[in-house]
Amino acid sequence: MITRRLALAAPALLPAAPLRAQAWPGGQTVSLVMPYSPGGSTDVLGRILTQGLAERLGGTFILEHRPGATTTLGARHVARARPDGLTLLLGTVATFTLAPFAVRNIGYDPVADFEHLTMLAETGFVLVAHPRTPSVPALVEAARARPGALSYATWGVGSTAHVLMLDFCRRTGTEMLHVPFNGSPPALTETIAGRTDAMFSVVAPARAQIEAGRLAGLAVPGPARLAALPQVPTVEEVGAGLAGMRSAGWFSLQAPAGTPPAILARLTEAAVASFRTPEALQRLAEMGFHETPPGPAPLRARIAEELALHRDLLARAGVRPEG
Repeated sequence: MITRRLALAAPALLPAAPLRAQAWPGGQTVSLVMPYSPGGSTDVLGRILTQGLAERLGGTFILEHRPGATTTLGARHVARARPDGLTLLLGTVATFTLAPFAVRNIGYDPVADFEHLTMLAETGFVLVAHPRTPSVPALVEAARARPGALSYATWGVGSTAHVLMLDFCRRTGTEMLHVPFNGSPPALTETIAGRTDAMFSVVAPARAQIEAGRLAGLAVPGPARLAALPQVPTVEEVGAGLAGMRSAGWFSLQAPAGTPPAILARLTEAAVASFRTPEALQRLAEMGFHETPPGPAPLRARIAEELALHRDLLARAGVRPEG
């Protein structure tokens, strides 16, 4: 079901500001398609973006939730929309570099069917384990001693948690058993109970468990420690062949291919500015998000890099598109 939530509209603006004197664009409502159900961190990102765009460009921006099929339903809708700046996509790593290898006939080309404006934020992940495994070296040693005996939990085949652990095993030369669950909460529950040995989790649900000692926080992928988990080392610090590994999750802004360059330029500038305010940066840090490089070039390069990486990782794991 499609749901709509009204974002903050900009107040009346003085004629002295020419770029903001006319509502964006032409006084019409702009839909930011969210390929997830309402609620959670994705809605926080959506509100930062819709409010920021409205304040900087004028007019009304709303969130339009179109969940389903590993985010491809919402992406397909935007790819087929008129390229007039009135329909945008809050894109994700799943949309562009995971779904092509997990969903059969996604209905769009992840590169050619979109204008890729900018990354907005990168999801913080943390490698956690049952406390009986207190460090990355201990996990690697145990996995090498008993190939295939240790298990890792995820929230599904082809998920970000899955590709992160596939990359971990590839880099460390280990083999572990994949145990997918229907969502992150049961995966964390089973790891806390010790019925699975480890997993990559997003920061928010794992943080309290690490601080309470119910999970061991082993490492965060990326070059810098997370403000939300300053006590957990980076993969660069722990070594074990993991240097250079980074988060597999990010969010971005897309428009349909063929959207006029003038519209794209204004959207990109306003979107980047919306995620650089002190309030936005503090909120993102609290949720365990990283800043990302602005503009189309870094986003396009990230998509190209991860399409190749995820194709290889999922092929090695024998994952075939479904649906």
